[in-house]
Parts: sequence; structure tokens; C-alpha cells
Amino acid sequence: MVSFKMATKYTCISSKCCALFLILSVVFVGFVHSAGKILVLVDNVNTQDTHSIFLGSLKARGFELTIKSADDAGLSLKKYGEFLFDHLLLLSPSVEEFGGSINVNAIIEFIDAGHNVFVVASSNVGDPIRELAGECGVEYDEEKTSVIDHISYDASDKGDHTRILSSPSHLIKNSLIVGETPIEPLLFKGVGMTVDSDNPLLLEVLTTSSSAYSYHPHISITDYPHAVGKSTLLISALQARNNARVVFSGSLDFFSDEFFQSPVQFASSEGAKFTNSGNEQVAIALSKWVFKEQGVLRVVEAKHHLVGQDIAPPAYTIGNDVIYTIEIQELVNGKWEAFKGNDVQMEFVRIDPFVRTTLKRKDDKFFVQFKLPDVYGVFTFKVDYERVGYSFLHSRSQVSVRPLQHTEYERFIFSAYPYYSSAFSMMIGLFFFSFVFLYHRNESKTKED
Repeated sequence: MVSFKMATKYTCISSKCCALFLILSVVFVGFVHSAGKILVLVDNVNTQDTHSIFLGSLKARGFELTIKSADDAGLSLKKYGEFLFDHLLLLSPSVEEFGGSINVNAIIEFIDAGHNVFVVASSNVGDPIRELAGECGVEYDEEKTSVIDHISYDASDKGDHTRILSSPSHLIKNSLIVGETPIEPLLFKGVGMTVDSDNPLLLEVLTTSSSAYSYHPHISITDYPHAVGKSTLLISALQARNNARVVFSGSLDFFSDEFFQSPVQFASSEGAKFTNSGNEQVAIALSKWVFKEQGVLRVVEAKHHLVGQDIAPPAYTIGNDVIYTIEIQELVNGKWEAFKGNDVQMEFVRIDPFVRTTLKRKDDKFFVQFKLPDVYGVFTFKVDYERVGYSFLHSRSQVSVRPLQHTEYERFIFSAYPYYSSAFSMMIGLFFFSFVFLYHRNESKTKED
């Protein structure tokens, strides 16, 4: 009887342990496969239904979405000094004031900490979105304005020609940001924007045709429009120096199910009619870039040493032959793989670069062999890789380069041969002078005697 109770007890304990193990396994797997947490702020509860394809693509890629109203009183990006989310998606263009502790300054702090923000506006753009864009060098047009194009508009638009079509050729030529260029035109309805042309961190992702402009649809044009022609931007992007990424779109409809699946055709021509627009392909690729699923680089290891050795010395000597090696990886489909670039350069810098050379690739690593300059001091092996679409890559390794010790100089230096010859010629001359002087003196004494 006792044995039966003990067996039953052990069986129950074993079952509980198995159940706990399974729960922990599920939690661990969910943690491993999570691509990050995204706070999604909407100004209309129906946005979850109208943008289900776009939001569903984020969930399918492993993101954990927290969808809340933009004016929710309990909103917060930070708690106990730690950020609660990895990314922020603003699908609330008309919000007049964020709820809780979220405001423009909090979002800027979020970006400064290296996190990413996807901002989607519309013709009803509110002041917080406009202020946030202004902090990043992007300027939206006035409220109630739209991008208008009386030539490149969709055939379904029978009114103000605000349902415009942008050719795929107007996309930025970078597959990391927008993916492969779609065949179908891009359907857009919303507000236009301009960017600070002096800011090298801003990217013009999608522009309009030369016949487009931004203005109020129902008001006669009396002033020069905010943006005209190809200077009118539909989508722009920013990659900050800390590699935080921000994307600004002027159309909430651009990411909607309706625009993803809507058939499109240029009304001004009898060209082909497409069964759907290219919006979905571009939107998903753009979300992959801004949420750092694409175009992310990292340095695994950077080493330097003398030729024939494996360990770096305490200090190098001028004229040494040195090998520099760096391993760079790229995030591809959630996995880190060896970077395949062929334009990575290394600089050997004191104040200015003394050596600048392109690295060669071998065994998934980049390397170069070169001779140190005949200048001593504190130098830095520097790799700065900045390419559009990729995260900024910076690597620094500081070393000391000393002059030759007195025991390391050559016994006879070729450049000193003139000095050697002058010394020996002086010795030979002195010998002949002494010989002549002594011989002449002895001869004079002999004649006198």
C-alpha cells in the first residue's frame, strides 16, 4: 500500500516537472523567435481591420505587437529607466496630443537611444507628427493639403486627382530599403513633404512625377505650392549616426488593405491595367529596413599583427610589415552571415591618413598587408563603412609606432655613402699631406748640411 502511494506521488511530481519543462520550453522558444516588441499607436480602432495585411506581416515575421490608441492615458515608452519596446509604429496621423508619458521629446529620446520609428501621416496630419518630422529634418505640408497630379493619377479617381500613381522608377535605387523594384505602379493618397537637402542622413525614398504638386484640392492656387514636381516627397527616411532608423510616409492609405489589393491604371494613357498596386511589396520591404531586419552590419573581430606572427606586439616599429584583419557580418533573414562586400577600406591614421587601402576578402574575413610609414607616433587602424541602406560600421584599433632603436639601424646606410666617402677622403688626404710635409722637410735639412 505504501509502495503504491509513493509511486503515485512520484508519478505526480514527474508529471508536474514535465509540464513545467514544456511551459519553459515554449516560453524560451517564443523568446528566441521574437523579432522585437513594437508599440503601434492608432487614432482609430478600425485601423487594425483596414491595415490587417501590413500588421499581419509584422506578426508573421515574429514581432510582438502592442496596439493602443494614441491618446491612451496609460501610454509609456519607458519604465524604471528601461525602454519597454524596441520599435514604434505611428498609425495615428491626426492625433493632437499623445496620451500618457509619450510626447515628441520622449520619442526623440527613444530615437537617440538607438530605437526605430515608423511614422505614417495623412492629409489630416496633426501637430505632434509635424513637430516630430521637423525634429528629423522633414517638413510636411499644411493640414488638409494633398499631393495632386492631373496627369499621373489612377483611373478610379474621378474627382480632384489626389489618388495618384507613382512609377516604380521614382523609388530609391536600393534593394535593402525598398526591395526589388516592383512592376506595378504605387498608389498614393495623402500629404506631401520636403526634406532638408543639406542633411546627408536623409533619404528620398519615393518621389512624384514632374507634373505633381502639393496644395489644397478645393482651393484655387494663389500662392506657390509647398512642393512642386520631383521635389515633392511621398516617403522619406532617416538613418541617424547611432544607426537608429526613422521612416516618414505621407499616406496612411498607402499601407491599407484596399491600396494593397486595388487594381491600378494610369488614367492619362491606355496602358496596361494591373490587378493590384506595388504597395504591399514596397511597404513590407520598407518595414524590414526600418525595423532592422535588413541592412544591418556588425564587427565580430578586428586583429592586427606582424607578418609571420599571430599576436600583436606592445608597439610597432617604423617600416614593419603588418597584417590587418577584420571580420564583418550581415543580418540576413534573421541570421548573421559573412558580409560579401568588395568596397571595404581601411585607413592607418595619425592625424591624417598615412595609408588608405581596399581590403581583400578571404575565408569570410577582410585583410590587408602593408608596410608601416617611416613616421612614429600614436596611430589608429580605422574602418568606416557607410553605404546607403546599410547601418554605419565603425571600428577603431589604436597602436603605437616607435622609431628604430640604436641596435636596429643598418651598419652602413646607403643614403650616408657621401659622408662615408668624405671621411675616408679626408683621411687619405691627411696621409698624403703628412707624407709630403715630412719628406720635404728632410730633403731641406740634407741640402743645408
